[in-house]
Amino acid sequence: MGLFLFVDKLIIRIGRYIHNGVSSFIRFIIFFFTTIRQLPYFYKNFHFFVEQMHVIGTESLVLVSITSIFTGGVGALTFLTQFGDYIPLRYVGAAVGSSVIVAIGPVLTGLVVAGRVGAAISSEVGTMVVTEQVDAMRCLNLSPFRFLFAPRIAAGMIMVPVLNIFSTCIAVLGAYVILYLVAGMASNTFFSGVRLFYTDWGLAVGIIKSFVFGIIITSVGCYYGYFCTHGAEGVGKATRASVVTSDISILISGYLIDYFLLNNPMF
Repeated sequence: MGLFLFVDKLIIRIGRYIHNGVSSFIRFIIFFFTTIRQLPYFYKNFHFFVEQMHVIGTESLVLVSITSIFTGGVGALTFLTQFGDYIPLRYVGAAVGSSVIVAIGPVLTGLVVAGRVGAAISSEVGTMVVTEQVDAMRCLNLSPFRFLFAPRIAAGMIMVPVLNIFSTCIAVLGAYVILYLVAGMASNTFFSGVRLFYTDWGLAVGIIKSFVFGIIITSVGCYYGYFCTHGAEGVGKATRASVVTSDISILISGYLIDYFLLNNPMF
C-alpha cells in the first residue's frame, strides 16, 4: 500500500513539474513575441536604450577582459601541455584561435554577461513590479513592453556581440602571452597559426551565437522580473531563476547553432 501511495505522489509531482514547465514556456513565448513587436519603437525611450548599452557593454568590459585573458591562457597552456611534444607550435596557436573564436569565446562571454546583466535586469524589473511602478506606467498609458523591455533587448542584441569580439581579441592575446612566456613562441609563429584555420564563416558563427545570447539574456531577465511576485523573496527567486535559465539556454542554443551552422553541408 505504501509503495502505491509513493508512486501516486511521484506521478503527481512529475505531472505538476511538466505542467508548470509547459505553461511557463508558453507564457514566455507570448511575452517574447509581444516584446519583439515593440522593438521597432525602442527609440521612444532612446535615452534609456543608450543607458542600457552602457550597463550591458561598458560596465561589463573589466569582468569580460579578466575572464577572456585567463580563458585564452588556460587554453594555450592546455594545448601546449597535451600536444606540444607531438605537433609544431604553430598548430597550438591554430587550435587556440579556432576554439576561442567559434566556441569558447561566445559561450563564456554569454555566461559572464548572464550572471552580471541578466541578474541585474530581473531584480530591477522585479522590484518595479512589486513596488507597483509597472502598474503606474499602465495607468499613464505607457506600455512596459515598449518602454522597459524593448530597449533592453535591443541593447543586448548590439552589445553582447561587441563584447564577444572584444573578448575574442583579448583571449587570443592572452594565449599568445602565455605561449611566449612558457614556450618562447615568436609572434609570427603564433599568429600565422591562428590564421591557419581561421575562416570568415567561423567568425560569423561566433557573432551569430553572441547575438542570440544577447536576446536570451535580456528577454529571460525581463520575463522573470515581469512575472515576479511575493515581494523581496520573489525578487530573489526571480533573479536566481533568470541566471539559471539563461545559462542553460546559452549552452543549449550554442550547441544547436554549432550543429546546424558548422556541420551543415549547405554552409
